[in-house]
Amino acid sequence: MLLSTALSKTKSHVNQIPKDGMTKFIRSIAEEKHEAGQPFYVLDLATIERLMDKWHHSFPNVKPHYAVKCNAEPALLTKLAKLGANFDCASLQEIDTVLSLGICPNRIIFANPCKAISHIKHAAAVGVNLATFDSELEVDKIKKWHPHCRLLLRIKAPSDIGALRPLGKKFGVLPREFEPLLHYACNVAGLKVVGVSFHVGSIAQDPTIYREAIANARAAFDVADYLGIPKMQILNIGGVFRSSTPLFEEIADVVNEAVKDYFPDPNLTVIAEPGRFFPETAFTLVTHVIGKRVRGEKIEYWIDEGIYGSFRPTLYNSCFVGIKPLSRQKSKESSQIYESTIYGPSCDSLDAVAVDIKLVELQMGDLILFYNMGAYSKCAGTMFNGFDMLSVPTYLVQTNSS
Repeated sequence: MLLSTALSKTKSHVNQIPKDGMTKFIRSIAEEKHEAGQPFYVLDLATIERLMDKWHHSFPNVKPHYAVKCNAEPALLTKLAKLGANFDCASLQEIDTVLSLGICPNRIIFANPCKAISHIKHAAAVGVNLATFDSELEVDKIKKWHPHCRLLLRIKAPSDIGALRPLGKKFGVLPREFEPLLHYACNVAGLKVVGVSFHVGSIAQDPTIYREAIANARAAFDVADYLGIPKMQILNIGGVFRSSTPLFEEIADVVNEAVKDYFPDPNLTVIAEPGRFFPETAFTLVTHVIGKRVRGEKIEYWIDEGIYGSFRPTLYNSCFVGIKPLSRQKSKESSQIYESTIYGPSCDSLDAVAVDIKLVELQMGDLILFYNMGAYSKCAGTMFNGFDMLSVPTYLVQTNSS
């Protein structure tokens, strides 16, 4: 039911528009199809194409497995599949979302190191045969319910200091645990460990962390050789890639050099789990002004999306989001700037989207556009206060240079 609902909220027709025609298109959609109280997204599929080209240019030997948790928009997943991406799923539901689009199960890695038994059994039933692990108990569960699954040892990155969301506290095997856990998985349980996986933490700022992590992965490969485990073939370098900063190229340079230094074997398969890299800049959220209050030189606005919808995770990522006010009628646009605050629609006083920012004066029904809203936004929608943030529709466009 949830999956069919999600699919129905994507407007499957792809609108061809010039690159500079996005504002006109948004105005037309707002006028023709949406009243105040009905936010919507616009996904530019051409941006996904450009980002895939950028990925291949910087990472020519790294296969992307898109992290579905970041944004499970069906049109996005379909486009990425057509461009050659594979998929990182963390649950039964994400696996079924990908499979429902006609994507083969051998293009999925079940990359949650701790999986419910029902999810493991489902992966076995549908043919998802590559997964991560980082504990003996996980080995026991997989041995019992999916014994033919190939495994990647999830190791802890040596340092995730500076990451927006460090992951090392929750996931990953320490170096001193490599030998006993590999021995248990391969020589005791008889499972097939085919490689190593790591994740340096969300939005890490120091590219050298990758070199340290790849060195640790090399150590895990060496332990496997020492234990007589059949030669491992996969190195998974995780996620944490953003397309809109020069840091991406710096990370790519560090990774490519480190792989050459530590893994000279040409038969090694290197994969990654990018999430925000692809959807972040491709999605624009369009909201309506549904309320307004003027207090002296300051203006407060209410819009039809908030922190219990698309803005919940972006409270922590606010520096990535661009804001653009847009009068529904171009002829009535104001030019005077006011200190402004934007609130979401709920009755929670914490539901503030942007505080003390500079905006032109807007009127009821005018639009506020939020750019770079494709990552960890729509997927966090709730039904708090009865506002249906789960069913915000997405319109598809294909921009061109003409």
